[in-house]
Amino acid sequence: MQKTDAHLLRSFRAKVRSRKTAFKRFLTRLEKKPVRGLQQLIVQKEKEVWAEVDCLSCANCCKTMTPTYTPADLKRIARHFGITVPAFKKKWLKQERGGDRDWINRSTPCQFLDTKSNKCSIYAIRPLDCSGFPHLPKKFVEYAHVHKQNLDSCPATFLLVEKLSQQLASRS
Repeated sequence: MQKTDAHLLRSFRAKVRSRKTAFKRFLTRLEKKPVRGLQQLIVQKEKEVWAEVDCLSCANCCKTMTPTYTPADLKRIARHFGITVPAFKKKWLKQERGGDRDWINRSTPCQFLDTKSNKCSIYAIRPLDCSGFPHLPKKFVEYAHVHKQNLDSCPATFLLVEKLSQQLASRS
């Protein structure tokens, strides 16, 4: 990628502003009435997406979102730092209000993000939520609600939905 990180994010945000509502409607339609061969199309388009998107040039997910920490994540990461789970929670996390009351980062960007390199300082032991993000190859219809949430945070998600939308429109 030749353009600067800041330029790429500005360009991405502009595209999101103009297309987010239409893409959310598109995802809702796919959720309600999946097209034949959708999962195979997702696999094909996902390969194209990763040929165009470099997460290390972006890291927008780590800058603007927070993962949820599973009990296993909490134990593994606390052990890495040589502290107890309660001490780990007290130092870096807060409990979500309402809903499942998941443990999430106290602030963004993520405390484990090296903002100069866009690399995770705990990559090998990162939370499960991070390791699966942006959840593209999973059963698409089951994750459509997640993709709707991630449209404005993840250029890869946005690009996949854009490519799907174009491909399915050309079939009509």
